[in-house]
Amino acid sequence: MSRSLPLALLSRIAAAILGGYAFCWGFIAIAHSGMYALGMPFHDAEHLSAILGLLLFLVLFLWTFATRRLGVMWAVLLVGGGVMTGAAALIQRALLA
Repeated sequence: MSRSLPLALLSRIAAAILGGYAFCWGFIAIAHSGMYALGMPFHDAEHLSAILGLLLFLVLFLWTFATRRLGVMWAVLLVGGGVMTGAAALIQRALLA
C-alpha cells in the first residue's frame, strides 16, 4: 500500500500540470475561435479566453487532487482537451474558407 501512494501522488501531480495544461489549451483554442467567429474582435477574444483559461486551470488543478478516480480524471483531461482542440481547428478552418 505504501509503495502505491507515491505513484498515485505523482500521477495526480502530472495530471494537474500536464493534463490541466492540455485541457486548458483546448478550452482557450475553442473559446478564442468561437468568440472570434461570433464577431468579437480578435485580441479581445484572445485575452478573454486566456483569462478564463487561467481560472479554469486553477479549478482543474484543485479538482485533480480532490477526485478519487485517477483513470476518469486522466480521461476527462486528455480526451476533453483533444476534442476541444479538434473542434477549434474545425472552427478556424471554417473561418478561413
